Amino acid sequence: MAIRSDEIISIIKANIDNFDPTAETRNVGTVVEVGDGIATIYGLEGALASELLEFPGGVMGMALNLAEETVGAVILGDASAIKEGDVVKTTGRIVEVPVGAALLGRVVDPLGRPLDDKGPIETTKVRPAERIAPGVIARKGVDTPVQTGIKAIDALIPIGRGQRELIIGDRQTGKTAIAIDTIINQKGQGLVCIYVAIGQKLSTVAATVAILERHGAMDHTIVVVAGAEDPARSSTSPHTPASRCARRSWRTAWRSRGRAS
Repeated sequence: MAIRSDEIISIIKANIDNFDPTAETRNVGTVVEVGDGIATIYGLEGALASELLEFPGGVMGMALNLAEETVGAVILGDASAIKEGDVVKTTGRIVEVPVGAALLGRVVDPLGRPLDDKGPIETTKVRPAERIAPGVIARKGVDTPVQTGIKAIDALIPIGRGQRELIIGDRQTGKTAIAIDTIINQKGQGLVCIYVAIGQKLSTVAATVAILERHGAMDHTIVVVAGAEDPARSSTSPHTPASRCARRSWRTAWRSRGRAS
């Protein structure tokens, strides 16, 4: 098939019109050591604290330890895919998570990606995962009580919105039950509850979510899951094998909750 000269000219003109003269500047380093989910990188002098770093294969990391010549990074994904000599690039972005009312009623991973098969989270608002808390003077005073729904606690222990409380006890003594009852009791109170499950079995988390749904408490609750079954749960790409594995594990635990109860 012959190509006419006018077609070649039009293609060249289109490329010239779409040419972008701006250049992108990125710091590039090399992995010198990797192990236990931590990578030591040489050559990233301009990396920022908590900055997202791009490893080969779409795996991301977070710059944590900024030394004079090296950077220690936490690998947020499959660490087995990283090896010595790999090229690492900075992204100029701090680790951030989506925020907003769109997360209400959803089960998400630590980076805000959905695990409940209810579709994507429609929000454009994000906040850094690590940020400085407001000072004491700038904070609103604690003036609104929070009722747990447990008469003994509400009568003896004053709890207010914005106040920190610690529940201490041995295993299987009812610490989670108190927290779940408190979340259920906030229905219709205009209070957003965030239940964070760290290192728990996904079957246990699925049973907890089922309880919240049964009492209509998921409408004001966000469940964040960093499950024990997925050591690479913090991969930043929703299409990585680790992220797909996390969603499959959650679906399996969610479907089996009825058989376990």
